[in-house]
Amino acid sequence: MKELVIISGKGGTGKTSIVSAFAVLAENKVLCDADVDAADLHLIMAPEILERHDFKGGNKAIIDKEKCTECGLCRELCRWNAISEAFEVDPISCEGCGVCWYFCPEKAIDFPEQTCGEWYISDTRFGPMVHGRLGIAEENSGKLVTLARQEAKKLGEARGLDLILTDGPPGVGCPVIASIGGASAVLIVAEPTVSGRHDMERVAQLAAHFRVPALLSINKFDLNPDEAKAIEQVAGEHNIRVLGRIPFDPTFTKAMVQGKTIVEFDGNSEGNRAVKEMWDQVRDFLEGQPST
Repeated sequence: MKELVIISGKGGTGKTSIVSAFAVLAENKVLCDADVDAADLHLIMAPEILERHDFKGGNKAIIDKEKCTECGLCRELCRWNAISEAFEVDPISCEGCGVCWYFCPEKAIDFPEQTCGEWYISDTRFGPMVHGRLGIAEENSGKLVTLARQEAKKLGEARGLDLILTDGPPGVGCPVIASIGGASAVLIVAEPTVSGRHDMERVAQLAAHFRVPALLSINKFDLNPDEAKAIEQVAGEHNIRVLGRIPFDPTFTKAMVQGKTIVEFDGNSEGNRAVKEMWDQVRDFLEGQPST
């Protein structure tokens, strides 16, 4: 199988619109929404959930009042000040380090694994999809990203599919690292602004660190041609191929409001033509890459 991960240095660059358009154009694929902190691919894909699973990640301390002698050792050891004078644990402050559980002389502290969110296997009008979401203010998104990618690969192998299209998280943090390791290629979506150039360069450096081939698409390139050229120059310095130059096209927003991809909504729009041309190049590039 091959895996293409679409990422960006920041949110709101249009990567989900591109992933959804690729979902129409690509064959024999499984979709994966790895942007678990702010999942939105399902808004366009309208998935029918077939399987629903709890996601467990991280632990929180719980004090058994019947066993606790209130010696105060746990409060002294807790660097997060998560244990009150009444010897109750604040689950929001607790970082799950486990020190209090480990050193409690009365073994009065339990340390259960927490349910942080859910992940799903679904069917969409364009094929199978694996996706998930974290609960409010929950952590361990990197772990859930890894799980989603693993399950997408299992699903693809079980159904004889040969491509995973992954909508990756924005930024350069842990979730992004978890989304690109071992991928066949990443497609970076950038906007023609000074901050967009900076964000693109950071995520390009991350892809280079993990030795994942990087491609580039500049969204709304015609709104700032000079900055678009500057981004292309930076891409050249990092040996990144520019495969897409997508013009500003209100059709993307109109399609999204209708819960459709731009390919479905208006096949004659400039944005649709640019996405199709880019997909042809991406597909050819992936054919020359090793399987994951």
